[in-house]
Amino acid sequence: MLTDAINNDIKIVKHADKCLVYERPLSPAGLKWVDLAKWWQETQGLPDLKAARKSLGERLRESVRRTLSVPEHALFKTYYEVFGPALGDQLPALIPQVYLHYDPQTLVQRGGRRVLLRQRMDFLMLLEGSVRIVLEVDGKHHYAQGEIASPTLYAEMVREDRALRLGGYEVYRFGGPEFPDSQPIGDRQVVGSQSGAVVVEFFTDLFRRHGISVHSNVTV
Repeated sequence: MLTDAINNDIKIVKHADKCLVYERPLSPAGLKWVDLAKWWQETQGLPDLKAARKSLGERLRESVRRTLSVPEHALFKTYYEVFGPALGDQLPALIPQVYLHYDPQTLVQRGGRRVLLRQRMDFLMLLEGSVRIVLEVDGKHHYAQGEIASPTLYAEMVREDRALRLGGYEVYRFGGPEFPDSQPIGDRQVVGSQSGAVVVEFFTDLFRRHGISVHSNVTV
């Protein structure tokens, strides 16, 4: 299991082939997208960094696609398409579907009993100065059972947020309705301008808060 993936307390006991484990020490500058691409190039034996960026990007994009969450895809796609050109090699990696804790047994195998309330983060960023940022995109299942609001689910969610914050993480949440004009069309996920603007505004403010300079104007 992964007892704390960010502090490198890692023990994978099942489905190791399905997990990507970045085993290198983090630099004081945090984890940049170029760092991940270089690691992927070396571990996969790829010919150049361009091929590594493409291959790893497709792998991460597929992990987002498998969530079947249109808002998560909108956030992921907009971030890399807009801020990648603006920040270049200084772009912090936005990592989807990161396990903080991992329980190798399914909910069914445990008879419906959850041991870990939050196993996986929607997105993680590691910035300079050991800043850890968790991004969550909430659908109705986060706070409702069917169409009925659930105070119990909400209480579980905020309790886990408190635990993350006390563990040194910044936690930011997006609501699914913030992405009303993004939708699947055939095999494509189309990101609308309103959805893109939400993502651009957030990351612009986040980078400003943490002293990351975006050298060019960013637009959707």
